[in-house]
Amino acid sequence: MMRLIFVLGCLLLWSASMAPAQESASFVAGKSLACGDYSGKKIFLIDPDGKVAWDVASGPCNELWVLPNGNFLVNTGFGVKEITRDKQVVFEYSSKSEIYACQRLANGNTFVGECNSGRLLELTPDGRTVKEVRLLPDGTDGGHVYMRNARQLPNGNYLVTHYGRQKVCEYDPQGKLVWQTAAPGGPHSVARLPNGHTLIATGDLRKDPQLIEVDRESNVVWQLSNRDLPDAPLRLLTGFHRLPNGNTLISNWLGHGQFGKAPHLLEITPDKRIAWTYTNHTDMRTIATVQVLDADGQVLPGEMLR
Repeated sequence: MMRLIFVLGCLLLWSASMAPAQESASFVAGKSLACGDYSGKKIFLIDPDGKVAWDVASGPCNELWVLPNGNFLVNTGFGVKEITRDKQVVFEYSSKSEIYACQRLANGNTFVGECNSGRLLELTPDGRTVKEVRLLPDGTDGGHVYMRNARQLPNGNYLVTHYGRQKVCEYDPQGKLVWQTAAPGGPHSVARLPNGHTLIATGDLRKDPQLIEVDRESNVVWQLSNRDLPDAPLRLLTGFHRLPNGNTLISNWLGHGQFGKAPHLLEITPDKRIAWTYTNHTDMRTIATVQVLDADGQVLPGEMLR
C-alpha cells in the first residue's frame, strides 16, 4: 500500500510539472496587452488582470501597432486605419485588394502590403502614394494566399511572407529578390531579429504550425511546434512579440473550425516551456496579433510581428 501511495504521488507531481501554466491575476507580470480579434472584428486592450479594459470595432484585424502617440494602426480586411483612444479614425486607406500588412515608418508615412495585387506601398499622412513596388505584373491577381504580413526593414528592403508559396522573401527597394527561405505550413508573420536571424510564424497548410528562427543561410537555429508542448495547443500562428527577457509571446489563431479549442495566447521560454496562456473565449474569438505594453502604455522593446 505504501509503495502504491508513493507511485501515485510521483505521478501527480509529474503531471503538475508537465501541465501548461494558466492565466492568473498576474498572467503578464503587471503588463497590459493590445490585441486584435480577426473574427470578432475588434481590437482590445487587456489589463494586467486579464480583463478587457477597452475595445473598438476595427474590421477583421490581424495586424496591430500601438503607436508612440497611443493610437492604434490596424488593418481592416481591405484597408488600414489609425484609431485614437477615443475611437476616432485619423488616417484611413481603402483598397480593392485584401490587406494583411501595415506599418508606421520612421518618416511618418505608412507602409501597406496589398495581398491580391502584390503591391508594397508607402503612403503619406494625407493618403498620397509616394512609393509603389510591384511584386506581381500590373493587373495580376495573386489571390487570397499570395501575401500575409510584410515589413519594411531599416535598410529599405522588404520582408514578405508568401503564405501560399510557403516561403519568406526579402526584396530590395526596387522589388528585386535578394534572399528567401522555405517556411513549410505557410508563413503568416516575420521579423528580422537584431542578430540577423529571421523569426517566422507559420500557419496550418500542413497541419503543423511552427515558430521558426533561421539564420542568413536559412539554417534552422530554433523552432517550436506541438511536438515540444503538452496537449499540442498550437493551431495557426499568426503573430508574435519577442520579449526583452528572450521569451516569445505567440498569438494562436483559432479559426478554421478551432473556435474555443485552445489558448489564444502563449508565452514560450527559449527552452520551450509555457510561461502562461490566455484563453478568454467569452470576449474573444480569434486573437491574431498582440503587443505587450508597459505601465505607461508604450510597447515593450523586442521584435514584433505580430
